[in-house]
Amino acid sequence: RISTTVLNTYVGPRLTAYIDSLLERLADIGFAGTLLIMQSNGGVVAPEVARARAAATLLSGPAAGPGVGLGSARTHGRDDCLTVDMGGTSFDAALVRGGEPVTVSTGAINRYRIALPMLDINTIGAGGGSIGWIDEGGLLRVGPASAGADPGPACYGRGGARPTVTDADLRLGYLDPEFFAGGKIRLDPDAAARAIETAIARPLGMDADQAAAGMYRVINSNMAQGVREITVKRGYDPREFPMVVAGGAGALHACMIAAELEMPMILVPHESSIFCAAGMLAGDLKHDFVRSFVHRLAEVDAGDLGAAYAEMRAEGDALLDAEGIAQGPGRRRHLARIDCRYVKQYHEVSFAVPADVIEAGDLDAVAARFHAEHDRMYGYALAEQGTAVEVINLRLQSVGITDKPGLREEAYAGEDAAAALKGERRLYVPEEDRFRAAPVYDGHATRFGHRIEGPALIEQVNTAILVSAGFDCVCDRHGSFAIHAKGREELARDAAQPSAKTR
Repeated sequence: RISTTVLNTYVGPRLTAYIDSLLERLADIGFAGTLLIMQSNGGVVAPEVARARAAATLLSGPAAGPGVGLGSARTHGRDDCLTVDMGGTSFDAALVRGGEPVTVSTGAINRYRIALPMLDINTIGAGGGSIGWIDEGGLLRVGPASAGADPGPACYGRGGARPTVTDADLRLGYLDPEFFAGGKIRLDPDAAARAIETAIARPLGMDADQAAAGMYRVINSNMAQGVREITVKRGYDPREFPMVVAGGAGALHACMIAAELEMPMILVPHESSIFCAAGMLAGDLKHDFVRSFVHRLAEVDAGDLGAAYAEMRAEGDALLDAEGIAQGPGRRRHLARIDCRYVKQYHEVSFAVPADVIEAGDLDAVAARFHAEHDRMYGYALAEQGTAVEVINLRLQSVGITDKPGLREEAYAGEDAAAALKGERRLYVPEEDRFRAAPVYDGHATRFGHRIEGPALIEQVNTAILVSAGFDCVCDRHGSFAIHAKGREELARDAAQPSAKTR
């Protein structure tokens, strides 16, 4: 709590100055809308709240991703998903379960702990700018160091000499040197090859193609391990979740991450390269409250429990009133959680508790939920041994539901994607460990219903999608791409079927 207070005090004046300047500029240009500030819990707040709770905006950059990822998953009938975002320097992975992004009650800024609820996002140094290198033992490594945007990858021609993931992707045929960023940036294949040969290929006694393929495999394995950190290590099976892919580089690596984790379905939204920005437009207002409430669960007074939650709910409603959110079940939600542990444990388990359980004071139901969540997370529970349960904190999140941008819906165009075919290119097929010619499609020319069999490449202005040999792709009615493992066509059936409205 001390470090959280210090961080809030440190960030507050800077954030206030930034918000004040932004509000002045918006007023000068005649902006008539409402400015909202992103938080690390995945929600947005009014500027006045952000000024007072500046620490809640730390690590908020990738926090908009899981919410919009859930929106993509719901277009395919799913309330669970894994979102991954691979940009230039980092790879962010987060989980959505039961229609809500998974959260943690504490986080860290460098080595400083921060006692604020935030989305459980695992970030590793794996992006398009991640540098390939050889360690002291002679093993190929990729990242976490990054070339950044300046000088950037060697192929940018800005003085960078170290091989990056972007250089490897270019060498493997996944990037068109004449069409990078829609043709605004011309890539230099020779510079990429020189960097790979000098730093990787020659020291390891291989050619540039083999070295680039090795970099591709290593970075994919790193990202798969990053996903395991928030799934397997949290008691979740990644095979049960569709992967929603974001970031300019993510869709070139998604198939191999999914293959390693045995995830059978990948969704690449039409706006994948601006995923978090789109998510901010659809973010709900969120306010988090916590009360220390240290009691043995069996000794809790149901009236005191209900009163504590009622007090937090009143605070949440007051903030939502000030932010102009109307009363009513369709506009507001209050989500309760409790932090519990077995007596003499040093770590707590936070779990959701329905409002009716709190209103009824049903402590047995609270205990049952704690035992079940502890068993899911750690593989055991002590209910049968009669070990006492201790309540540590009560939590409430008050949500003001905002109006969401509508999704476009295309007319069904049939399965034949020939009209979107740009040509062929020699590219590396990871499953076969060889190069061969594969079709390249214009992602902006694909239409609802089009089927693309892997291996293939789909190019858009801000990203490219590798449909690897073990996968096929269907273009859905919203302009997104549903990629499924071969033999699992049923996963894309909803994406490929025209509705009565679009026939």
